[in-house]
Parts: sequence; structure tokens; C-alpha cells
Amino acid sequence: MSAYQYFPGCSLYGTAREYDISVRAVFQALDIPLEELEGWICCGATPAHATSHLLATSLAAENLAKAARKSDRLITACAACYSRLLHAKHDLDSDPSLVEKVRRVGVDYRNGVEVLHIMDVLLDDFGVEALQSRTQERLKGLKVACYYGCLLSRPAKLIPREDPEHPHRMDDVLRACGAETVEWPYAIECCGAGLAMAHPEIIAQLSHKILTSAKNAGADVIAVGCPLCQTNLEIRQPDIQKVFGVKHDMPVVYFTQLLGIALGLQPKELGIDRLILNPMPKLSAALARQAASVGG
Repeated sequence: MSAYQYFPGCSLYGTAREYDISVRAVFQALDIPLEELEGWICCGATPAHATSHLLATSLAAENLAKAARKSDRLITACAACYSRLLHAKHDLDSDPSLVEKVRRVGVDYRNGVEVLHIMDVLLDDFGVEALQSRTQERLKGLKVACYYGCLLSRPAKLIPREDPEHPHRMDDVLRACGAETVEWPYAIECCGAGLAMAHPEIIAQLSHKILTSAKNAGADVIAVGCPLCQTNLEIRQPDIQKVFGVKHDMPVVYFTQLLGIALGLQPKELGIDRLILNPMPKLSAALARQAASVGG
């Protein structure tokens, strides 16, 4: 199997380093070869497209152009990177004049690179049955609220593999590991994204609703695939307590970290020690309850 060209992006090299650690560990455990995209640059993330369409497109196009030199597929884990790469590819492939504009700023873009999320590789290339075989339902007894946020399932025209209103692919991955994924109404509600600095009160309000919904659905943990969502839902829990008088104690983990636990990897190998709220007590308690019920 040839290696997948992997675009980690800026967050996974900084504030979300644990996501990158867990992605690499899981893919290594599954014998899926990754090759980090050589010379990758920032995709523009959240701010660039609000400033300049040409800037945002050119940044993403540069990464697509680099990937095209080695492969016809580029994979990423960050929801924002995934969205920006998809948008740039769509806009460039449907507008020849835009291609000329990015070429004039020095980007030699060529059509032909498919942008995939790591969930696509896990589900469509590796396969659900193979995941089930490798994980042996080790997460059985754990109740997970899969949180997709704004970018992992929308817009529908760019993400045909997912249902924009009732996404399921993260659920599919974790159910293959034996986890019970709960039904809850806030799976695709916005966490406030980049308003964290300018309007923290909005983040606190939105995150409070999401965390409350997950708790009411009986979840032990929330699983995410977006660095900004993870940060907002985890780090704002003390702020929520100050504003609303409610103490949340809900671990917010990357879905790859749960997959890694199901594969038998150690928490430190998955960057779990870098999280603010340690999920291991709840994970261990949930799995122990299930083991006791089966044993009894």
C-alpha cells in the first residue's frame, strides 16, 4: 500500500498536538502508511476566507499543488483544514479564471487531487469489518456523543459521503470499536468557533448547551474531530460554571484517541495526557461496568 499524503495543518502542530499524535499512532497501529506533505503551509483556516477569497484559495491551492506531485489523494484530520481544502478545490475546478489568478501569485495548481478526511480512509479504505476485527469491541460499555460541529458534514455538495443533517461517519468508526453512540440533538450545532477571544460569553452559552445535551443523552464522553471545537468545549467548562452555576465534568476527546484505546494503545501514546480533563477515569469506569455486567 502506498503512503497517504497527510496534511496535519497548523493546529495539529500546536494547540491540538494531541490530535496529530493520536492520528499517527492509530494509523501506525493499523498499518496504514502516512507521509507528511512535504513543505505544507497554512491552509488559511478560519480567518483567511473572511479576508480575501483569493488569499484563502491560494493558500489551500499551494498544498493541493504540492500533494499532486506525489499522489492523487490528500488526507487531513482537522475539520477546518478539510473544509478549506475542499472549498478551494471546488472553486478552482469550477472556475478557470480563478486558476489563472492563483497561478499569477505563484501557485501552479492542477486538478486531480482528491481531498479526504481520515474518517474516509478508516471507513472506506480500511473498512468497518477490519476495524471491528482489530478493536474487538474494546469500547463496549462506553457511551459517546459524537460531535461534528459545523464543518465535518457541511456543505453537502462538498461532502457527499456524509449526511449533512444526521451525520454518522464518526459514529460508524466508534461503533465498530464497540462503543454506544448516543442520539442527541446538538451533534451539528455550532460551538462558537473563532469567537472565543472576542465574545467568550457566546462560547460559554453555546458550549453549555452542547455539554448539557450530551450529558442528558447519557454520554460518558464527547468525541470530536475539530481542534477548535475540542478547545471550546473543554476549556470553557470553568467559565460555564461561573456564568450558569453548572459544573460540567464532561471529557472532550478526539475520536482517534478513543479508537487508539480500542486498539490497545496506551493513553500517553495518544496524547491523552495533554488534555485538560483526563477522560481515563470515566473511560475506565464505563468499561469496567460493562465487563462486570458480562462477567456477572
